[in-house]
Parts: sequence; C-alpha cells; structure tokens
Amino acid sequence: MLIDVLSENPDLRVIHKIIDILNNDGLIVVPTDTIYAFATSIKSKKGIERLAKIKNEKLKRSNFSLICKDLSNISKYTKPIDRKTFRTLKSTLPGPFTFILNANNSVSKIFQTNKKEIGIRVPDHKFIKTLVEELNHPLVCSSVNDEDHIIKYTTDPLAIFEKFEKNVDAVINYGYGKNVASTIIDLTSESPVLIRQGAGIL
Repeated sequence: MLIDVLSENPDLRVIHKIIDILNNDGLIVVPTDTIYAFATSIKSKKGIERLAKIKNEKLKRSNFSLICKDLSNISKYTKPIDRKTFRTLKSTLPGPFTFILNANNSVSKIFQTNKKEIGIRVPDHKFIKTLVEELNHPLVCSSVNDEDHIIKYTTDPLAIFEKFEKNVDAVINYGYGKNVASTIIDLTSESPVLIRQGAGIL
C-alpha cells in the first residue's frame, strides 16, 4: 500500500490508519529528516522479526535504532543519563543524529538478547514526530539501503514501493527523501565517539 502524505500538517485520520497497521505487527517505510527508513512498533515482536528479515540480519546481532518522540521518551530504554550526555542530546535533538546510549534491561527483552547499547533518534520531521506522538511509543527503525554502492540510499518513495511492496504493509510517500543518513555518535563512554559522519554537525 502506498500512502500519500504530502502535507506539512499530516491528516490525523491518515496517521491513525498507519497506526492501525503498526498495531497489527505491520512493517512500513517512513520518511525522516534524513533518509527513508523501515519502521515497526517497539511493541511488535513479529514486526521486529520482519524488520530483521527484510534487512537480512540476525535479530540478536542487529543494530536497529529507536525513533522516540522526545528526550523523556528516551529514558525508558536507557540507563540513567549523566548531565554531560543530557546536554549533548538537548542541544542536538530533534535533529539528524543517531546517538548510541547504554541500554537498560527493557531493550534486551525487546531484541531477545543481552543487548548493552541502543541507537536513539528524535528526527526533526513533522510527520514522523506526529506519528510517534499519536502511537505513544517508539518505532524500531533501520535505513532503506540501495543496492547501488554509489547512491547507497533510495530517495524516491515510489521506487521503494515498487521494490518492497510485497514485503512491507505500507510505504509513506512524503516526496523525495534526502540521500545523506544521520550522524552516528557513541555516547556510551566518557567522551563522544564519531561512528559515522552524516547530515548532523556537532
């Protein structure tokens, strides 16, 4: 299913249609403030397994991230955050960053492994923020990669739909996405470590 959401202010009826899909173990493709991403509800074990399958990864070894609505949402899935880390998060989020933080026990249950770290995103994007707010819990996500090693990420939602329509329940058409992914920064130790330079600049 291709769902057009071409407005800055998404229709809540459309948002709730998407939420119905997510609440029924759905796997969808969503726009973010960087690239398009596969996404499923954090409460859906089957959805997360489907995400691992479409990414051709073992769930226990996956590095999926959580899309959260705000900083208070993050603390439910991480160990207590110190002031320095909190200041970094507050000064950059929402924005095009993925921060790796020390995970608490709830994360290991979600991913059926003794996962010690989790990537956290709070995109600066009206649609995805509204979706997560209305859903009232995070999405588990992973980028939509392109088989072309030069392009790396598929930016056209229609092309994504053509390729994955049999494997996902919905692709959200928000127009062309960007082709630069989020900046990944590891905040699990004393000093931040840049893992991947992307759209976000510290």
